[in-house]
Amino acid sequence: MSQERLLQMVVSVLLMAGFRVSERFSMRPRSFDLIANAKDTTLVIKVVSHIDSVSEETARDLDHIARYLKASPFIIGDRARDTELARGAVYLRYGIYAISVSTLYDAFVEGVPPLVYASPGGLYVNINGEVMRELREKRNLSLGDLGNLLGVSRRTISKYEVGMGTTLEIAQKIEEIFDSALVRSIDLLKYRSVFEEEPEQGNEEVPMGFLERIGATLHAMHRAPFQALIEVSDHSILTGYGTSQKVVKRAALIGNISQVTGMHAMCVLTDYAKQKKIGRTLVIGEQRLQSVEDGDELIRMINKTGSD
Repeated sequence: MSQERLLQMVVSVLLMAGFRVSERFSMRPRSFDLIANAKDTTLVIKVVSHIDSVSEETARDLDHIARYLKASPFIIGDRARDTELARGAVYLRYGIYAISVSTLYDAFVEGVPPLVYASPGGLYVNINGEVMRELREKRNLSLGDLGNLLGVSRRTISKYEVGMGTTLEIAQKIEEIFDSALVRSIDLLKYRSVFEEEPEQGNEEVPMGFLERIGATLHAMHRAPFQALIEVSDHSILTGYGTSQKVVKRAALIGNISQVTGMHAMCVLTDYAKQKKIGRTLVIGEQRLQSVEDGDELIRMINKTGSD
């Protein structure tokens, strides 16, 4: 399937699931293609035909952006290695969930979460180990007894009961023995980063570091339409920074993403002296921004319509 067709299908599924979906970020390089939001759930999505094409650097940036947007990162693809992604299965690419469009549909439209995850050697599931132990003890089965029934060691049974995954075949046998559904579904929104949090840069290395004097916290972003996320006065501002030629063409997209995420939008220009609005986005010269006295004044400027 072409990446463009895949992207269209992803957008359609998200809309069916009740998400607001941002415009596509098509500039290169980029760590994500779409941002979607529904109620308190925000998704940062990378769409690729082949999930193996996502590099560690891209995955790290995707993780970093999702972390500060308080979002869940996803890779939506069609293939891994030489096979299609299985429906209802979750794959990992540098710790980030990678799923097919069909799995996305099942989880967010039909409310049917995936049960299976891919790992070297095949497809696996997680057993509810605590319930399994309770059922085993009620049947007066020892670890060895259950191991003999399943054809595995008692040590393996002990590992199942503390959370180790197992094959589909073994899981099916366990459920047949106890006549109970014991396979845990995978919560796609419970994401745990495998990357260490990047240390904040020194003041001299952060664009717009002068805003720290008004109590702002700046987080640099990479491979995104915005160069920074600014937190000030209990507000978050998606912020572009640079020359007019570089930044203004992104102003509308930054505004669109801010609308989807419920944040503010601003573009700071190094070669511009005034301020104006492009849609939801405040476009302001860096020198003009330096005259802002506090965070509340900055938020009022962003919310104000028209130009100075």
